[in-house]
Amino acid sequence: MEAIKKKMQMLKLDKENALDRAEQAEAEQKQAEERSKQLEDELAAMQKKLKGTEDELDKYSEALKDAQEKLELAEKKAADVLISCCCTKDLVTVVCNRGFLLTKWRHKISSNSYKRNCKR
Repeated sequence: MEAIKKKMQMLKLDKENALDRAEQAEAEQKQAEERSKQLEDELAAMQKKLKGTEDELDKYSEALKDAQEKLELAEKKAADVLISCCCTKDLVTVVCNRGFLLTKWRHKISSNSYKRNCKR
């Protein structure tokens, strides 16, 4: 009888330990699920922010492209005006040394169409 009581107490203790471990596992599972949900929410927010940043990058890249095209057109027009108005060698050299269109101006000056118009 004593052995049966002892065995019953051990089984009862094992049951209580198992229930405690089960409760602890359930609590850990709940925490893990909450953390997973939190990380999923953070990921969704980051993806939304990334999409916004990519859209903004596309917008500014397009604006930069447009500005570069306008600048190139303005440089070409400025070079054409300077070449057509100032064909003397000394004036073109002075303008070329001060500006950033040196290679374009030299190229245009050396082309046959501008050589005919220049008085040297």
